[in-house]
Amino acid sequence: MALNIIGISAYYHDSACCLMRDGELVCAAEEERFSRTKHDSGLPWRAFRFCLQQGGLTLPEVDCIAFYEDPVKKLSRQLWMCFQPEIAEESRRYLAGRLKLGRLERDVRQGLGYDGPIHIVEHHQAHAASSFFFSGFPEAAVLTVDGVGEWATTTLGRAAGNSIEILEEVHFPNSLGLLYSAITAYLGFEVNDGEYKVMGLAPYGEPRHLEAMRRLLRTGAAGQFRLDMRYFDFLKGERMYSERLVELLGQAQREPESELTSFHHDVARSLQALLEEVLLEKVRYLHAKAPSDHLCMAGGVALNCVANSRLLREGPFSHLFVQPAASDAGGALGAAALAHLHRTAERPAQRRLTEVYLGPAFSSAEIAQLLEASSARFVDFRDRTGDLLDAVVERLAQGKVVGWFHGRMEFGPRALGARSILADPRDPQMRDRINALVKQREAFRPFAPAVLAERTREHFDIDHPSPFMLETCGVKSPLDLPAVTHVDGSARVQTVDRQASPRFAELLGRFEQRTSCPILLNTSFNMRGEPIVCTPVDALVCFVRSKMDTLVLEDFVLDREAVPALWPVVLGQLQRSGAPAVSHQVYTLL
Repeated sequence: MALNIIGISAYYHDSACCLMRDGELVCAAEEERFSRTKHDSGLPWRAFRFCLQQGGLTLPEVDCIAFYEDPVKKLSRQLWMCFQPEIAEESRRYLAGRLKLGRLERDVRQGLGYDGPIHIVEHHQAHAASSFFFSGFPEAAVLTVDGVGEWATTTLGRAAGNSIEILEEVHFPNSLGLLYSAITAYLGFEVNDGEYKVMGLAPYGEPRHLEAMRRLLRTGAAGQFRLDMRYFDFLKGERMYSERLVELLGQAQREPESELTSFHHDVARSLQALLEEVLLEKVRYLHAKAPSDHLCMAGGVALNCVANSRLLREGPFSHLFVQPAASDAGGALGAAALAHLHRTAERPAQRRLTEVYLGPAFSSAEIAQLLEASSARFVDFRDRTGDLLDAVVERLAQGKVVGWFHGRMEFGPRALGARSILADPRDPQMRDRINALVKQREAFRPFAPAVLAERTREHFDIDHPSPFMLETCGVKSPLDLPAVTHVDGSARVQTVDRQASPRFAELLGRFEQRTSCPILLNTSFNMRGEPIVCTPVDALVCFVRSKMDTLVLEDFVLDREAVPALWPVVLGQLQRSGAPAVSHQVYTLL
């Protein structure tokens, strides 16, 4: 009999669900893709239902549900915070009203209808397992860094075979993730969502405030560090930073959506430099404690691809694996892996994770039924894949922006050629056009290049595969690639393997034949404030509301001029407010 384990992450940020069968991943998806609420933190019942359907399971056939953190240990931190003298009374009441011991079991039993075993693992153990057990490494040092789990915010460990040993922890409120989030809030971006914007803003500035930033944090012996809490307010539950931080940096906080100045650029660069400085110090210490050629990383901070690249370039480890859904969503994978290990005493997932097309897919027959029921005009390329790809390439070569929907949806925050917006990276106007008209987001935001794996070294300064967009590297292409080259000459590259993503790779190959360029601009198929599209209907709505030129839904192509005149009027009413599902109070208090 197969061993079916469902892993769940919930209640913090990016709730998700996965199915592991006999130690191999069958499927995984974030709840936000189904609920259409960005960073949905609720019980992932929609993702759970998808996992059952994808695995062909009934509830009695689920052997175990694995959860990615210990509710009792988390409750101890919440209670500790309730009794802090600094906490505002309103925040105290808010927090006390949400303390629900037994919530997980009640939700699983009542919300999911499941009455079988529940296996609980600690938050950072789940992060560690989500990286090491999917790395393919026989042994490795392990570093997890995020905002906060139960108490731990950073762990340093070593792993070999089917064993992971945590050597050292840093505890709340000392947190690199919360430090980065505090400056994110100071810069006028949303906590839990805008940290990657700060990373993208950093290359525009200089580290002029690095000395001041160093006052925020004191690195201690071994793997330890401490925040100077005089500069932070998140223990009070009101905001992330204090007035003392404002005084330290010498300017008032930026109002959201207001102008970004050189001062803001410099603050972002200084913060990024501080993060890299501390991480480098800690990985060097970790290497001394756990000598290895291999480093595995997970936790939200591990999504900082600029820091990852510097750790690999300047740190003591030769090889780095970052779990592609490194934030809390990926904790579901780690929980399932540890539950498998607990039940079988065998390591799960012996092979390296090389692709994350783990979500739902939709057949051409389903999409044909949807389109035929509409009044839109479309071209049917079923059984003519070559003609489809040539038609898309021609549109890309003409400077058109293409929504690309194919196969199973990606797991994690990056679009990797299943739910992507594609364009010609050589067009000097393309970045500004997509930012302003399609994504409707800040002009400084960079886009990633997707490149055929076998052509990577000709165009980018990287000597190994990077299938998940989790590293940056220098652009050295003989081609001019302004739409995907950041202001500092770097790019967050995705290498596309023909075996892992055959249709996307073939599209790149045909684009190269047409243009001598094996690279496409690749960004996530969504608009600002919304999750990446999941279904064909999501894709149609996003296509109509945005200024994309062409939509490819599996074997069907729709051009902008084929959209009925009434659709933009009606579908424009579906635009969301962009309000985050998780506030900073939830992030730090819960």
